[in-house]
Amino acid sequence: MARILITSAIPYINGIKHLGNLIGSQLPADLYARYQRARGNEVMFLCATDEHGTPAELAAAKAGKPVAEYCADMYTVQADIAKRFGLSFDHFGRSSSDQNKRLTQHFAGKLDDAGLIREVSEKQVYSNADGRFLPDRYIEGTCPNCGYERARGDQCENCTKQLDPTDLIEPRSAISGSTDLEVRETKHLYLRQSAMKDQLDAWIDSKIPPRFRNELLGGDSEGWTKTEDLSGFKENPYWPTLTTSIAKKWLHDGDGLQDRGITRDLDWGVPVKKGDQDWPGMEGKVFYVWFDAPIEYIACAKEWADANGRTDADWERWWRTDKGADDVRYVQFMGKDNVPFHTLSFPATILGTNTHNEVSGSSEQWKLVDYIKSFNYLNYDGGQFSTSQGRGVFMDQALEILSADYWRWWLLSHAPESSDSEFTWENFQQSVNKDLADVLGNFVSRITKFCRSKFGEAVPEGGNYGDRENALINELTKRVRAYEGHMEAMEVRKSAQELRAIWVAGNEYLQAAAPWSTFKEDPEQAAAQVRLGLNLIRLYSVLSAPFIPDTSARMLSAMNTLDTAWPEDMAAALSALPAGHDFTVPDVLFAKVTDEQREEWQEKFAGTRS
Repeated sequence: MARILITSAIPYINGIKHLGNLIGSQLPADLYARYQRARGNEVMFLCATDEHGTPAELAAAKAGKPVAEYCADMYTVQADIAKRFGLSFDHFGRSSSDQNKRLTQHFAGKLDDAGLIREVSEKQVYSNADGRFLPDRYIEGTCPNCGYERARGDQCENCTKQLDPTDLIEPRSAISGSTDLEVRETKHLYLRQSAMKDQLDAWIDSKIPPRFRNELLGGDSEGWTKTEDLSGFKENPYWPTLTTSIAKKWLHDGDGLQDRGITRDLDWGVPVKKGDQDWPGMEGKVFYVWFDAPIEYIACAKEWADANGRTDADWERWWRTDKGADDVRYVQFMGKDNVPFHTLSFPATILGTNTHNEVSGSSEQWKLVDYIKSFNYLNYDGGQFSTSQGRGVFMDQALEILSADYWRWWLLSHAPESSDSEFTWENFQQSVNKDLADVLGNFVSRITKFCRSKFGEAVPEGGNYGDRENALINELTKRVRAYEGHMEAMEVRKSAQELRAIWVAGNEYLQAAAPWSTFKEDPEQAAAQVRLGLNLIRLYSVLSAPFIPDTSARMLSAMNTLDTAWPEDMAAALSALPAGHDFTVPDVLFAKVTDEQREEWQEKFAGTRS
């Protein structure tokens, strides 16, 4: 039994997430977690809400609530929606937890003891009207390069030129609109990532096949990715090209990896401390959200232990290689925009903390990620999903019109792995109707209703499997082994394609065997065919559970069984329900999406969310 630690990128607290966010990390992570549990492995699947930083404060102000109250309310909303989407987290935590505060302060202290934090005096823009320093992105003005009037202090979205706030013409606060700004000196802590560049470079090199490293460093990564299948941890330790190419770009482009500020002049966040001691000169400051947010992955396990009456040893066995985590396989799921922080900044924190500490004379060994599964973007109907602009279908809205499995199937079967993908209502309708309704749903309906009409609501006895049935068993054996390979490799779309092919095989068998015709001449042989068909429903429920868990549970319930054994031996799996075993005919598993519904939803979600 393997031990597998899974984390998905933690969603930001400022609002309900859209379907693009869902498929970018949480949903494929859930697919993998459910599959690994089904194979008998020990899984710890963790996620949380990311609650610190200026956007949380602004969202709270817009809602007219204190920021702590706003975050608590939105945590409840996000946790509820995640549950309704069937996301099977072992714990869904909060980056504002006491556990994360203490652990973040602990890591900062260890990094300082290791000589990896330096203090920097820098000049930042202060808004007198807002009474606060402004992060670069919350300063707006006219771009000196292209004249765009809403350029931000870090970059112009119109011409993409990188900027400093002082470059802007007529700068103003994006919070209040005030132009009463001044430049003040302030001090901050920086993580000395540059000192760890070679160590990070070597670590990332170990995730790239040796024969391709020179090509990737030379910038020619596309040629080999089109012909080489490098994904999947079980078969090899190499990361997807999307992940390694982004990491290498940040390491080597321009001036290379830079030191990164880990503190901010804000009220809301983890107070800056060195362990449990005050940090002289850092009074009133908090840690930067991108320093404390990844640490929440670890703190989330501590939250899990505390919430379930477990000991520290119970969560440390997942995260401390010196305390039992040496046999853990750690897999992260995220969108490509999060890759730099998870391949460089967070690993720098871990590696720096793992460095032998000359001050305390001790060394901690925290678990580094083994495999990072990164995703491109899901676009929406000719444009882009956007939380800030309210464009697209959001998770709560999706559940208002259809249950979770409709969405889970479409999103996973169209996951943006090798390139960006696009959600269109026409494609959604076609996929639901052809895959879920016509293939899976139709099979279940036909075989159960036919059995009820001719044999009653029990698995019929009589007859023996012949050449056609044995051929199906052989085909399914090959397909299930292929399905397992794709799932182990985290190839989401290929897994969906293979699962659909397994459903199709049952339909083709049923159509060819035609028990409704066989029954007229040989009722016993028809009974054997129906018996196989009913056992296929149980098989499908087990194989499909990672993709469509609610529907799989309904199929198991209709078959009146709790047997979720994985089909190691296909002949045995297709005999799991013996003759005489009672079942019921389920309601329609998936209703087809009508043209009228498609047009209605397309119009409803054409605008923006208020």
